[in-house]
This record gives sequence, C-alpha cells and structure tokens, in this order.
Amino acid sequence: MTTYGKGIGAVAANAVILIVLLSIAFLSLFPILNSVSVSLSDKAAVSAGRVTVFPVQFSLANYKTLMSDKQFFVSFGVSLKRVLLGGSIQFVLTLLMAFPLSRTPQRFKGRNIYMWALVIAMLFSGGLIPWYLTVRAVGLIDTIWALVLPGAVPVFNVILLMNFYRNLPKELDEAAMIDGAGPWNTLVRLYVPLGLPAIATVTLLSVVGHWNAFFDGLVLIHNPHNMPLQTYINTFLLQPAQLDNIDPEMLKTIMQTSDQGLNSAKVMVSMIPILLIYPFLQRYFIHGIVLGSVKE
Repeated sequence: MTTYGKGIGAVAANAVILIVLLSIAFLSLFPILNSVSVSLSDKAAVSAGRVTVFPVQFSLANYKTLMSDKQFFVSFGVSLKRVLLGGSIQFVLTLLMAFPLSRTPQRFKGRNIYMWALVIAMLFSGGLIPWYLTVRAVGLIDTIWALVLPGAVPVFNVILLMNFYRNLPKELDEAAMIDGAGPWNTLVRLYVPLGLPAIATVTLLSVVGHWNAFFDGLVLIHNPHNMPLQTYINTFLLQPAQLDNIDPEMLKTIMQTSDQGLNSAKVMVSMIPILLIYPFLQRYFIHGIVLGSVKE
C-alpha cells in the first residue's frame, strides 16, 4: 500500500501546486506592490513607465507632498466619521431585522412578505435618478447623512445574519422562553454572543464598503470639506492654482511628484485603517460566511 505524499509523482504534483499557488499570490499582490513602488519612485521613472515591483530612483517626495495636503486629511476624517456612523447604523438595523426574520412564520406573522420585499430590493434597484431625487428631496445633499442613510439596510448582510441565526438550535430559543426571557433579552444575551462570527463578518463587510465607496460622494457631495477620502482620491489632479503661495522648498517637492505617484501614496495611506481592522476580524470571516450562506 503506497503511503500518501511519497514518490516522484507526489513530489512533482506538490511542486506544481506550489508554483501555481505562488503565481496566483504574486498576481494578487502585484497591484499593491506596484502602487507601493510607484509612490516611492522618482517622477521621471513613473512618467516613463519604468516602475514595476521595485521602486526606481527612490524618493519620498510623494509622501512629503501628501503630508502638506490638508484636503487629504479632511477627507480622511470624513471617511472615518462615515465608517463609524454608517457602520453603527448598519450594525443596529441589520441585527434588528435579522433576528425577527429568523423566526418561523408561526411566530412572526407576515415574515414571508418581508422576506420577499427584501429579496426584490436586493435584485432590483430603484435606479440612479430616483435615488438622487429622493436624497435631494429630503435635504440630505452635501451632508454626511447622504453617505450613510441610503444604504443603512444592507440586504445581503441581513440575509447572511438571518441564515446564521436560523441554523442555531431551536432548543436554545425554547430554553430562553421557559426561563422567562423576552425577545430583547433573547437577542442581547443569547443571539448576539452566539452570532459573533456572523456579526464580525457583516461588520467587516460594512466597514470596507463604507471606506471604499466613492461614487455616492461624487454625486451627492459638492463641498470639498464634506468629501470622503475615496472620492477625493478618485477625482484628484494637481492643479496649477495649488502651486501659488507655497514656500520654495515645498514647491520644489511638489514639482518632483506626479499625479500617479501622489495618488499611489494616498492609496497606500488610505489602506492603513482596513489593514489594522482586518486581522482582528479575519478569524471570524470565513466561519461566518460559511455558516450564514446556506440554511440547512
């Protein structure tokens, strides 16, 4: 009987698998490595397209210019505010919708009607123009609320958390009822602690979604002081007016930067909050996705 993993054929197969996986990993990491290299390269090298994986003619001019860009940090603060405010609203509303929808139709009358409404809302949107007209009609244009309220109920997250709760043993719910726990106590003391993997998953999806969103800021925000970071990065170009009234040393630094290099530096800095959050939620992520994706 042949031992698994022994022999030339097994070694060759493992080598091929390793090469394929390393190639996929490199292709996945290449855009990030390229952005890092571009942000740390000289303007001439970037403009000539000579930068790939490693910096060419190492330069910190892009980051020096970034540190002097007040609008970047204003937009950074707007995005942080959006994540905290929008993520909190989505967390509360997702939890309050998923819990009752995980009940049976006998316990929650009209559950199926609400479920069909959610599914239809997820499959068919109202359209861009009605969305904009609605936001404008309620007076949210150019405010932080225009960025958080239209997407306050993420239907996919609700369904994910609802299916996770439906997979929990029904005996737990029955035991809570016997002990005299009402719906609020059952939710807070039983379902929230047991649902941490799924809650961490939907929280991560919500945070990343808010942080990376740029289109709604492009359409709904007109004042630069209310513009989120990704919208600012997406629309940024060095303007001649920005070079007026700047001290000669700073002007020299700015002239050593390019739009591509400066935007790469901004992308790198904007990735830091997500990179800090993800390691703490990553261990829950796959577990929550798998358990919340299918109802047994």
